[in-house]
Amino acid sequence: MNIFVGSLPYSLEEADLKELFEAYGEVSTVKIIIDRESGRSKGFGFVEMPDDESAQKAISGLNGSEVAGRSIAVSQAEDKKPGDRRGGGGFGGGNRGGGYGGGNRGGGGGGYSKDSNRGGGSRW
Repeated sequence: MNIFVGSLPYSLEEADLKELFEAYGEVSTVKIIIDRESGRSKGFGFVEMPDDESAQKAISGLNGSEVAGRSIAVSQAEDKKPGDRRGGGGFGGGNRGGGYGGGNRGGGGGGYSKDSNRGGGSRW
């Protein structure tokens, strides 16, 4: 089971987090999320425990407990759905026709009249 751990002290190391959870059973992996720009902990992470019963005991035993002066939040992590990215969009997210000159939704063609022969008379 994948477990979300939030409100972690920024100084906490992955080895410390692993040790905390090993009191409840086997720990497969531990990952504290690091900010790319600063290189510092974002204050949350994930712990993977192969045995669901041990994982539930860890969640019950550790949620709200104090670690280095902070009350941590521990819960079952939500499964990531394939292609489900938080925030969506960004630049050019989904072709919605916005921007300059994009997305002709009928009516006129880029600001030019369909009848280019306005004003009467022959083109030549």
